[in-house]
Amino acid sequence: MPTQTTAPAGAQWFALHTLSGQENKVKAYIEKFKKVEELDDFIFEVLLPTEIVSEVKNGKKSTKTRKLYPGYVFIQVRLYDEDKKVINKPWYFVKEVAGVIGFVGGEAPAALRQTEIDEIRARIEAANGKEVPKVQYAIGEEVKITDGAFTNLTGRIDEIDPDRGKLKISVSIFGRFTPVELEYWQVQRITE
Repeated sequence: MPTQTTAPAGAQWFALHTLSGQENKVKAYIEKFKKVEELDDFIFEVLLPTEIVSEVKNGKKSTKTRKLYPGYVFIQVRLYDEDKKVINKPWYFVKEVAGVIGFVGGEAPAALRQTEIDEIRARIEAANGKEVPKVQYAIGEEVKITDGAFTNLTGRIDEIDPDRGKLKISVSIFGRFTPVELEYWQVQRITE
């Protein structure tokens, strides 16, 4: 993904609110049809920040892409003219894209600050090429066992092995703490 160092004249970043699960379609549609609709002078970049999430289940590791900001797509667009009036062509094109609810801010959307877009780009860069566990646990955390011989018992996490997706948990059985090795998906957080 090329990083633009200087923004085209008048271009600003805006957040688009999309229907859940439609973010990829919205991004693809805008990128595909901006040229057809002769909007290259108005729409410059569409950003959908994602990260790779890994999960180990039944000894098998699976990865999938997770959106960092579900329900949102970021777009660099020249939306206002010199008189701060909305330019109709890009406004209506973006609003009519299937899956777009609208610009965040409604009829008078405010542009994102450069620091906000820099933060988003930093998150993308940090997630680039790295896998993160779907669920992250902490040593000492109390969990409820949801599968296996110890179902419905609670225990405390003593060790975490993210590569194998395993947890070592101390479970109290007959008044003694017994170490048990379980997979991430076999436990859940105890919500308070």
